[in-house]
Amino acid sequence: MVEREPIPLSALQHWCYCPRQCALIHVEQVFADNLHTLRGQAVHKQVDQPGVEIRAGLRVERALPVWSDRLGLIGKADIVEFEADGTPYPVEYKHGSRNKAARIAACDDLQLAAQAICLEEMTGTPAPAGALFYATSKRRREVRIDAGLRQRVEEATVAVRALLGSGHLPPPANDPRCDKCSLADLCQPALRAVAADLFNPGN
Repeated sequence: MVEREPIPLSALQHWCYCPRQCALIHVEQVFADNLHTLRGQAVHKQVDQPGVEIRAGLRVERALPVWSDRLGLIGKADIVEFEADGTPYPVEYKHGSRNKAARIAACDDLQLAAQAICLEEMTGTPAPAGALFYATSKRRREVRIDAGLRQRVEEATVAVRALLGSGHLPPPANDPRCDKCSLADLCQPALRAVAADLFNPGN
């Protein structure tokens, strides 16, 4: 059996947002901070220290390593609340408010669902739901880990593995996603789009 390099769970979220961003981070190994990433780092400091506590009948584990041998995924769950019967409930921390753009929310859901799938494989117990906690609004948004979302995780994993295996950078998006991307200066989407137009034989 051929050994597969495990895919970081974060790569699924990066790919969902922008395949080029995913390749820059996970193939080219480049990264840059902006206000959005720094805020995200500040939020995660609250849950980056591993630990276990019991509250309101729940066992709460912070910074819990998770993995799926079946899909070849690996990562860390910010918080997992285990109910009395062992049911895992992952909670992923994000900066901003719960009123996020649909595209960003969908990518957050994908990452959370991947955590749930990992936890199911690790514990042998179904994880039917999880939540995203948004630091600005200090509110959770529950996500049902349904069949459609599980299928998206499967498809995203295949796509990310193919992208990382190719070693190639996809073309820049050059759309509103770029405005909030910390890699915009490195990617230079507008310049690359102009160059592509100039050298496109069909123009």
